[in-house]
Parts: sequence; structure tokens; C-alpha cells
Amino acid sequence: MKHINVSLFVPHLGCPNACIFCNQKTISGKCGALTKEEILSAVNTAIKGNHDINNSEIAFFGGSFTAIEESLMINYLETVKPFIGTHFKGIRISTRPDCIDENKLALLKKYGVTSIELGAQSMCEEVLIKNERGHTPEDTEKAAELIKKAGFSLGLQMMTGLFSSDSEKDIYTAKKFVEMKPDTVRIYPTAVLQGTALEKLYERGEYTPPTLSEAVELCSKLLRLFNENGIRVIRLGLHSGGNVEEGFVAGVYHPAFRELVEAEIYKDKIEEKLEGLPDGEYTLSVCSRDLSKAGGHKKSNILYFGEKGKKIRLVPDDNTAQYDVLII
Repeated sequence: MKHINVSLFVPHLGCPNACIFCNQKTISGKCGALTKEEILSAVNTAIKGNHDINNSEIAFFGGSFTAIEESLMINYLETVKPFIGTHFKGIRISTRPDCIDENKLALLKKYGVTSIELGAQSMCEEVLIKNERGHTPEDTEKAAELIKKAGFSLGLQMMTGLFSSDSEKDIYTAKKFVEMKPDTVRIYPTAVLQGTALEKLYERGEYTPPTLSEAVELCSKLLRLFNENGIRVIRLGLHSGGNVEEGFVAGVYHPAFRELVEAEIYKDKIEEKLEGLPDGEYTLSVCSRDLSKAGGHKKSNILYFGEKGKKIRLVPDDNTAQYDVLII
């Protein structure tokens, strides 16, 4: 049976301030509050046919779910509660680190919420201030502890390449995430979107976003770090769709961003294995499900090593771990 998730966007609802990089309407293609009819339509469309209940969720993203007016939040939860346990294992929500407390967690648990993601974005106080996040790294640490203690699955979201950040600060954020032991992580490289304060900084030359290749190199290190610590990265890069393509001004956006990052990891691994070996042909085994990723986006890795005098042939192997490479 297939896995399904219903993603319901509540753009800007509950947000106490506007972060300089944020334009939820552009990201989601939606503005305004969700209606009960829209929610039920999305859920009923998703549950047609067989699916794996234990691997499916209803998710409220965008805005800050626990900061919206409580009556509206309860209305959303009551609308989807009948589907929990019958068609979905639970509800996933995203919110701000400074909008979590024990009372809110008790309410969420009552309605079947099982996963909570915190939009931490950075664990560097200076970066949070410059991007007008309105919360502190300590808020994230406190909220993460409360969420885990209450028995929810914890997700953390970070952004790379923010205004006043750099690779060193982004790696620091990832290491702080590891210390909090989340179940999942999302990594979003910063994109400059129309209608944001960041766009104005970019136009004035006060902000220079990382290039795509720089973001790929950095995120490959972050992905390896989380993978080595048993933390699942469930999203790399902005979702395609909505109005992202139309609202994109500069920075990092690629519809196959994760594929580029994983290809970079495999390129580094292959390079490590072939270092010091003479030119020639080599057969390498990789994780079966990652065969195309190891070859690179549009076979970029195969072409890269071919230009360096090493012709590589990749074969799938169910016994080879993800991101590992063995010379046959």
C-alpha cells in the first residue's frame, strides 16, 4: 500500500512578525485562512484507494500553527480528527520555537497531533536577530525538550545561506540540531523571493546569496552529518510548485536540489575510494536504491571521473549502505 501525506498550508497565520526572507504566498501559492471545505476536499481526495495508515499524516504547514487564534486552531484539528486512526496515523504541524508550552502540547495531543516541527532556521543569535526571527536559540532548545518529553516526534527546520550567516555558522546550527536529537530535519537553502525585505537587501547589494554549487557542497556536508547521527532529512530545498518559480529572484532554488546534493556525496565518496589509483576502468557497488544518485544528476559523476581518466561502472548492491561505495 502507498504512503500519502496531506499538506495543508496556513500561510502567515499566527506569525507575530514578518521574517525578512519570508513570503508564504509565494512558497505555497496560497493566501488567507483554510476553510473546512478545503480541508475536507484535500483529505477525501487523498484517501481514495489503498494506502499505508501507519506511514501517512495530515500536515499543517506555513505560518505558526500553535500561535494562531486557539478557536481556529481547534476548528482545524476537529475537522481532521475523525480521519486519525482510520486513514492516517496522526497530524503533523509546524510552528515557531517560542510558541510552544505545556498547555499547547496537551491540547495538541488531545486532537491526535503526533509530530511537531520547529522552524528554528539558525542556532546563531546574531543570524536570528538580523533576519528578524523574533526568537532565540534558547527558545528552540527549550521547545525541543518539551516536545520530546511530551512524547511527540520532533522535527527541526534550518535555513542555509541566511543574511549574515555563512557555511561555518550553518554547520554550527546543524551540530546544535544533532545535540537536540530530533527525529527529522528539513534543510532549506535561502531563496530571495519577491516582496520580501531580503529582496531589498539583495537589490542594494547588502546581501549576496550563495551560488547553487556552494549550497550543494554545504548541504552535502550537512546531509552526511545528520545521516551519520541517525537523523532523517525529510526535505532538502524548497518544494516546487506554488508560485516559487514566478516569485524567485535570486539565491538557491532547483527542483532536483536533493538529487544534486546526494550526487555530491557520492562524488566525494568515489573520489576517496579512487584516490591514488591509476587511470583505468573501475566497477563500484552502491546502495541499490541510490544507483542513479551515485551516477550524478544527468550522469554528472560518471562524466566527471571519465574526464579525470577513470571510467567507472556502478552496480547496485542491496548489502551496500546508503552513501557508501565499494570497489569490486
